[in-house]
Amino acid sequence: MQLFDIDLVYLWVDGSDPKWLEKKQLYTSETSETTGTTGTTGTTDNTGTTDNTDNTDTTDNTEANNKGRYINNDELRYSLRSVEKYVPWVRKIFIVSDSQHPEWLKLEHPAIQIVDHKEILPPEALPCFNSSVIEYYLYRIPGLADHFLFANDDMFFHKKLSPGYFFDKEGMPYIRLKKKVFGKWHYPIKRLIRKRLGQYITMVVEGAALVEKKFGIFYSGIPHHNVDTYVKDDYRDAVEHVFADQVQRSSQSHIRKYGDIHRSAFSYYALAIGKGHLKYVRRKDSIRINVYKPNFENYLVRYNPDLFCLNDSQRVKEADRLRIKPFLEKLYPEKSSFEK
Repeated sequence: MQLFDIDLVYLWVDGSDPKWLEKKQLYTSETSETTGTTGTTGTTDNTGTTDNTDNTDTTDNTEANNKGRYINNDELRYSLRSVEKYVPWVRKIFIVSDSQHPEWLKLEHPAIQIVDHKEILPPEALPCFNSSVIEYYLYRIPGLADHFLFANDDMFFHKKLSPGYFFDKEGMPYIRLKKKVFGKWHYPIKRLIRKRLGQYITMVVEGAALVEKKFGIFYSGIPHHNVDTYVKDDYRDAVEHVFADQVQRSSQSHIRKYGDIHRSAFSYYALAIGKGHLKYVRRKDSIRINVYKPNFENYLVRYNPDLFCLNDSQRVKEADRLRIKPFLEKLYPEKSSFEK
């Protein structure tokens, strides 16, 4: 029996929109002349190295690394189908975007609400092409339930899941992380081997270190890169008080930069103060399928996870992206009530 409302929040962008591209170009081109910047509003999990040897550079160095973050492969359509099929108890779905919406979306659907960046982001953060910054302000969404799930549009529910999968009966979230082989020393060891860690994992590790400094506990598990759970009051507290200085600095990063704080720090904080249950995921729970790998279906059938993510990245080619829609259409062939 569900004792409280649970909402679902997505980030979404149409990276092919000419108006949006023109606006983004003003920032990426200006910065690329000096640092070769890329931006992000998507989900690319860049955990590798960059080509930079100059550690004073605060950004990724190729616009090519951007494409997987912004490109629209129509994943949201199928993610919403997975919602209706497997978690129909979700009360409302909020889609956060930059003056955009999918043309196929039924805007009048009572469970759907489009949220523009201007509604939740502070003026100094606009325009924003940095998913980390957009995520800081999710708790400002008008009408958002006290308990919510957060997903990117390339994340999918793969089995029928109850509200108890995400929150206990008192409303405390289950926070899912992936274990790393050497625990706390996993990424320091990698730094010795590689030139430099990518932005995403650098933000995560720095957030964990900040929580250790503030609360004396280090969480070596990293985000499972799938649907996450939050309590709005705890999220607000993290943004407005616990990490206020870091959030304020990062909010001026219109594009993703080294030094930005990642929302995983908010989950580490919840765990540190006893407001979350830690669950380490296995492949049967949550997997990330890299789009550049040749056979999506075999990997999914092999592990049959509760949740999965189709991860687009700088290694993905156009031929790989052409396989995404047929794969998702096979998994979720039935049109949802959210579609026109």
